[in-house]
Amino acid sequence: MADRSLEGMALPLEVRARLAELELELSEGDITQKGYEKKRSKLIGAYLPQPPTANGAAVVRCRLQHSEGAPRRMLQAGNIGVCDIRDAAVRGRAASTAGNRPLFYFRFGVDQALPPERRAPVTPSSSSRYHRRRSSGSRDERYRSDVHTEAVQAALAKHKERKMAVPMPSKRRSLVVQTSMDAYTPPDTSSGSEDEGSVQGDSQGTPTSSQGSINMEHWISQAIHGSTTSTTSSSSTQSGGSGAAHRLADVMAQTHIENHSAPPDVTTYTSEHSVQVERPQGSTTSRTAPKYGNAELMETGDGVPVSSRVSAKIQQLVNTLKRPKRPPLREFFVDDFEELLEVQQPDPNQPKPEGAQMLAMRGEQLGVVTNWPPSLEAALQRWGTISPKAPCLTTMDTNGKPLYILTYGKLWTRSMKVAYNILHKLGTKQEPMVRPGDRVALVFPNNDPAASMVAFYGCLLAEVVPVPIEVPLTRKDAGSQQIGFLLGSCGVTVALTSDACHKGLPKSPTGEIPQFKGWPKLLWFVTESKHLSKPPRDWFPHIKDANNDTAYIEYKTCKDGSVLGVTVTRIALLTHCQALTQACGYTEAETIVNVLDFKKDVGLWHGILTSVMNMMHVISIPYSLMKVNPLSWIQKVCQYKAKVACVKSRDMHWALVAHRDQRDINLSSLRMLIVADGANPWSISSCDAFLNVFQSKGLRQEVICPCASSPEALTVAIRRPTDDSNQPPGRGVLSMHGLTYGVIRVDSEEKLSVLTVQDVGLVMPGAVMCSVKPDGVPQLCRTDEVGELCVCAVATGTSYYGLSGMTKNTFEVFPVTGSGAPVSEYPFVRTGLLGFVGPGGLVFVVGKMDGLMVVSGRRHNADDIVATALAVEPMKFVYRGRIAVFSVTVLHDERIVIVAEQRPDSTEEDSFQWMSRVLQVVLPCLPGRHPVLLGLAVCCREQPSRARAGLQASWRWPLGPEPQRRCRHLPESMLSFLKCPLLCTWWSTSACAAQSGEPPSELGTPAGSPARAACASVGCAWPSEHLLYVCSYIVPLLTRFPLMTLQAIDSIHQVGVYCLALVPANTLPKTPLGGIHLSETKQLFLEGSLHPCNVLMCPHTCVTNLPKPRQKQPEIGPASVMVGNLVSGKRIAQASGRDLGQIEDNDQARKFLFLSEVLQWRAQTTPDHVLYTLLNCRGTIANSLTCVQLHKRAEKIAVMLMERGHLQDGDHVALVYPPGIDLIAAFYGCLYAGCVPITVRPPHPQNIATTLPTVKMIVEVSRSACLMTTQLICKLLRSREAAAAVDVRAWPPILDTDDLPKKRPAQIYKPSNPDTLAYLDFSVSTTGMLAGVKMSHAATSAFCRSIKLQCELYPSREVAICLDPYCGLGFVLWCLCSVYSGHQSILIPPAELETNPALWLLAVSQYKVRDTFCSYSVMELCTKGLGSQTESLKARGLDLSRVRTCVVVAEERPRIALTQSFSKLFKDLGLHPRAVSTSFGCRVNLAICLQGTSGPDPTTVYVDMRALRHDRVRLVERGSPHSLPLMESGKILPGVRIIIANPETKGPLGDSHLGEIWVHSAHNASGYFTIYGDESLQSDHFSSRLSFGDTQTVWARTGYLGFLRRTELTDANGERHDALYVVGALDEAMELRGMRYHPIDIETSVIRAHKSVTECAVFTWTNLLVVVVELDGSEQEALDLVPLVTNVVLEEHYLVVGVVVVVDIGVIPINSRGEKQRMHLRDGFLADQLDPIYVAYNM
Repeated sequence: MADRSLEGMALPLEVRARLAELELELSEGDITQKGYEKKRSKLIGAYLPQPPTANGAAVVRCRLQHSEGAPRRMLQAGNIGVCDIRDAAVRGRAASTAGNRPLFYFRFGVDQALPPERRAPVTPSSSSRYHRRRSSGSRDERYRSDVHTEAVQAALAKHKERKMAVPMPSKRRSLVVQTSMDAYTPPDTSSGSEDEGSVQGDSQGTPTSSQGSINMEHWISQAIHGSTTSTTSSSSTQSGGSGAAHRLADVMAQTHIENHSAPPDVTTYTSEHSVQVERPQGSTTSRTAPKYGNAELMETGDGVPVSSRVSAKIQQLVNTLKRPKRPPLREFFVDDFEELLEVQQPDPNQPKPEGAQMLAMRGEQLGVVTNWPPSLEAALQRWGTISPKAPCLTTMDTNGKPLYILTYGKLWTRSMKVAYNILHKLGTKQEPMVRPGDRVALVFPNNDPAASMVAFYGCLLAEVVPVPIEVPLTRKDAGSQQIGFLLGSCGVTVALTSDACHKGLPKSPTGEIPQFKGWPKLLWFVTESKHLSKPPRDWFPHIKDANNDTAYIEYKTCKDGSVLGVTVTRIALLTHCQALTQACGYTEAETIVNVLDFKKDVGLWHGILTSVMNMMHVISIPYSLMKVNPLSWIQKVCQYKAKVACVKSRDMHWALVAHRDQRDINLSSLRMLIVADGANPWSISSCDAFLNVFQSKGLRQEVICPCASSPEALTVAIRRPTDDSNQPPGRGVLSMHGLTYGVIRVDSEEKLSVLTVQDVGLVMPGAVMCSVKPDGVPQLCRTDEVGELCVCAVATGTSYYGLSGMTKNTFEVFPVTGSGAPVSEYPFVRTGLLGFVGPGGLVFVVGKMDGLMVVSGRRHNADDIVATALAVEPMKFVYRGRIAVFSVTVLHDERIVIVAEQRPDSTEEDSFQWMSRVLQVVLPCLPGRHPVLLGLAVCCREQPSRARAGLQASWRWPLGPEPQRRCRHLPESMLSFLKCPLLCTWWSTSACAAQSGEPPSELGTPAGSPARAACASVGCAWPSEHLLYVCSYIVPLLTRFPLMTLQAIDSIHQVGVYCLALVPANTLPKTPLGGIHLSETKQLFLEGSLHPCNVLMCPHTCVTNLPKPRQKQPEIGPASVMVGNLVSGKRIAQASGRDLGQIEDNDQARKFLFLSEVLQWRAQTTPDHVLYTLLNCRGTIANSLTCVQLHKRAEKIAVMLMERGHLQDGDHVALVYPPGIDLIAAFYGCLYAGCVPITVRPPHPQNIATTLPTVKMIVEVSRSACLMTTQLICKLLRSREAAAAVDVRAWPPILDTDDLPKKRPAQIYKPSNPDTLAYLDFSVSTTGMLAGVKMSHAATSAFCRSIKLQCELYPSREVAICLDPYCGLGFVLWCLCSVYSGHQSILIPPAELETNPALWLLAVSQYKVRDTFCSYSVMELCTKGLGSQTESLKARGLDLSRVRTCVVVAEERPRIALTQSFSKLFKDLGLHPRAVSTSFGCRVNLAICLQGTSGPDPTTVYVDMRALRHDRVRLVERGSPHSLPLMESGKILPGVRIIIANPETKGPLGDSHLGEIWVHSAHNASGYFTIYGDESLQSDHFSSRLSFGDTQTVWARTGYLGFLRRTELTDANGERHDALYVVGALDEAMELRGMRYHPIDIETSVIRAHKSVTECAVFTWTNLLVVVVELDGSEQEALDLVPLVTNVVLEEHYLVVGVVVVVDIGVIPINSRGEKQRMHLRDGFLADQLDPIYVAYNM
């Protein structure tokens, strides 16, 4: 339908494309002919001959990326052309079919009359028609979208080329509108639209809108009610259609879903003729949100447009676009997609490697010596036959005397004997147990190296593979299970051991060695000669040259505690011995002293293998001797004139301690002192200190030879002994900060944050070494970069036995250069050591891969942390320097944990002094410190911002006389001091004044002083005068003592310590040689079995990757929420029960307005019908009441009230009765007398001191004129115990109903109005508030009728009730419903279940009850008490198959875990799972939901817990991360209406929102009954109205948060069922980090953290989260809970626990309904009344 008249016109391509699109719309019927002609004339009007105008239009086209959830809107300005909705849709369709993003056209007014250089600049003051508002919140990098930014920048570039300004992003505030919800359905204007979306270019806004525009405008005007609350000038300066459109845009601005990468913005203009953009910080460019003149493109949550202007075809087309399903409106919450942990941003100043790429370092050539044997067995044979009497090994006893000398001849003959017996005496000749190549375990103690050496060489001669392991001391020895796994994987069936070791192994009663946990079944074979057969003379072992067969397997313990076996071939074994011989210069007959473990590592290589090759004499020092005499190895060096000694830095350190008593020490014979752990950071200090002390004893500097080794690469490097004493050893002073980034930077020794490392010598002979990046591709490092050392040599391990995958990653590494070329054709072996090759080819090691801890992207080595911790007075506090450092993963990052053993004589004060110094807490050097002094010292000497942390740390010290009950509370007065910056400044000023000798400033401040006024302005309570006096006295004293800041983890390593734990001496798991078993220690820490004696947690300083706090958006008004729900397709969250007026039943009680009349009617019509049956603890009937009996007894009580009590109509009467019949009769007696009854729980006889004050309070608050009770309780109220608790003289008159008059009243009182007060319902809420509500006669009758209809209660029914009858639904069911419905109530007092837990269920079974009611406490008692008795109960005939409904009455979120456990437990007794349900009631309405008999089954949904924190509801699948199961709270009662409202704005919410439950019902309470009459609270709770929507209905606010979901189930009327889910009480919800947390969620996580936690309660205190846990165990386990509780709350809720309080069982208060009284607990905590086992304040 092309227009040929345009062919001759010079139209731009953009206009021609637009015309083609218009023709397409016209052809498809998406636009009328008139609309087509109007738009066509607009497009080509500028190119037709016409007089020049002042204003024109330039068309700019920009392409925008529409991401998930992004709405599409056009910008609008006064004289700017606006594109139509359909245009956008068609262009979107065309772009989508072409595979491109949709194109959007923007038209901006341009002043064409003026040249570009003369146009007026745009300034903020030039805006007269459009007012701009900007969001106060800062833009965030997490909202950034690169794709979106690129698109907008491209558009901006085009605008710049055309000399055009672009719109400035801004956020518009929503309109706060009040109208009914019905007014918010936009009129259908899809037909009859002629002028579609046009806006006049004239600035005067000529009204030429079509009928559709008028309808839309009328709808909007209805919505806003003429409100002008948006911007100051936008509404007032517009007229006609443009003004209405602008108001529409104002309303809709907050309802669209913006791009997920940018916050919602609505763009307005700053000028009539031009616009400009202001870029936010961080290069985050906001996508402009286009806005239309008379309509907007609104989309549902699924991406379907719902604008009335868009045809069905276009809606269907847009719906098919491939886009992800968009989440709900993001303006009203921070979506949980964005609740991401903070990613550590790279430090822009972090050091980076700058050196050239390193070259592989080649060691010296391995020399060829003619007399070297072809194998180690050949060497043994040579020395055993040539020099049989030469000493090979000398062992020592615990006294340091030679125990046994093994010669080379004995070693040869005994090894042959062992080899012969292994091959020929195990099994049979046909089926030998061990064949050549099989693996055999060597299990020898550390004090018997001779037997182990014989067994080792016997295996080599027999060609079997020895696997030396440690002796399992117990069946559950630390790490022995993993050793067993290694033996099993190696196929070990035989274990060689010594006679003494065999006797010391644990044995069963039959004398057999039991199978250890995780171990294979082993044959234990003793290798002593007396147990072996002598080999035949003609038998000789076959000695071959070294080959690639496996020689032995050395075990290696990994970081996670797993054990691997490193295989070493015979050729590698021989080559390694040759390399060590060459490097160390070993010669024959040299003497070597070995203190190391001879079963592995350096001790095995030097003391067992290389020594035999060179016929050396080894003096073996066992660990047991070193514990007794740490100087023994030095004594043996002197005694034997040893040339070589193999030690660890630990041995040198303890020798320093013990050397003072020794005089005759001469170390001049030593030519080589091999330090096996010379690569560790603490070794250099040990070497230096040892040299300084023993240099005068003949020790030379060049003798000390550190070495580096690993199980995989054997000896990596070793410092060579030299004769040049003038050549100092290599040493590097490196920046610790640089090392954390893997970069080498030389620093000065004066700084604390440096690491001084010594070289470990040169590369081994015959080896090639390089350094590769620890992660990813093994690329060569730069010369100034730290990497993992790799070695290519023959003398290395070859594999992990049986683990080919790990072998390839470790033993078959091919390093590559920067260009990707391999360094060598031969594979390298990863050593697991971090280091670099320095000048001169010296090798430096700075850590191990196993000890690497990556915290916030920086690498820290555990050994460095240990060295720093040991530097803080190690000898005074840490027991034998035993410190373990490891990391645990908490909240997706590693956290450093330090565990140290403290000396047995350390005090608690010493503990925290050392811990604080390690963490660099500034402490004054005061003798006999007191926590107040410490805290004030921090205030005075440090900046005030650190005062709080310092004082909290100091208050962890004990304050009370009991050392076992470590209660460390921070006084409220001290907290108020720390909150106030004014007071902190005063302390600092006073400290400075005291230093100069001046007295501190005056503190005697009068009440009206400016100082106190300033404190009050910041919310600080001025501390008490006593505290101020003490502090003013202390300030000058503090200045006399210097403050000591010791080197600590924080200052040296720039990393925080997550947990610092101290354990008693000798309690950490040990390795066989006495070291700390690291993985076992870590496992105990994570399991909560470490049992520390002191714990200091610092999560506040360590955890830096918490999600950003939620920023609330107060600009969002209820109107925006309402329209947003319509836009997103979400229905308003409201539901109702059945309409009472439409229910037809045969309820004869309906004709009576009052319950008293119903009772009289039943007494006349069915006098002998039993209404109540009371059971005792034995299950027998204690009492019962028929209709006439109850009526007559009520009459007598009425007479007593009038005659003895002299009460008038409307007087209040307190009923203090135990659960039973008397309470019911007294209640109806009050109604008969016209009095108002108040049911009160009687005081507990065994706890009268705490329960009686509550009774007294209710009596006083209710203004009771009389108190009725039984004779027994009457005596109790007047007893001595009662007099000690309350003033018994203040009781009102007490009437004893055990003695009733026998006459009837003259007449029974009948209220004049159904709205008069029937009774008062008093109860203590979960927040600890005592509240009484007024129930009128009309509400009471409506209540009973609603329950009757819901539960289908009739006179023929029986209902079992096991509830407390004092308040809420429990009282109504106990006292009222039977009279109204006529059914029989079987009453079971809950207290009777303590004697007989099965009483309730037996009664239900015996009376064949179909409906029963209980509380959570009753259900929990049955679950715990009857869990193991189900079989016996079944044998007794207990049958629950007839139970139709078992309802739990509560005012809280349903405890789904308890109800499911109850259902599963009693399923075998016939209980149907669907029968168990819950109810929901509150103070304003005692029963809102109650599961009926004919309704659908209770439903359970799983919601995203993270979304709930943002008051959003997102359903997820069961088992999803962060999923929370929620059970429906019962079916909504008839006559009840529910709506979910925003508790702040009071506007209605959609069903995807979490809000406050509001209820409208005939049985709502009338209001609160209080003495003072708080009218504002009364009106807010009982007479609230919606701020928007249905503003006429009066609602009652429940104070509980919940949501409604329309399920797929149908109710009795055939309609879809609306389920109500209660989440928690609004008063108990905690606002932390801008999000709403519900205590039950955190408590559930904490209870799962450890088996000893039986109950938990949380609350907030001064913005800190306090967790109180009840401990079911010994007090030793109390401190185990602190890190576990902190961990689980961080992991699951992203919260830092401020205080952890460990208490005894039963401390957390629980009310009669089984609900926790958290506010009472908080009050007890602040008043120091909990008597806690331990209180930990996390820093």
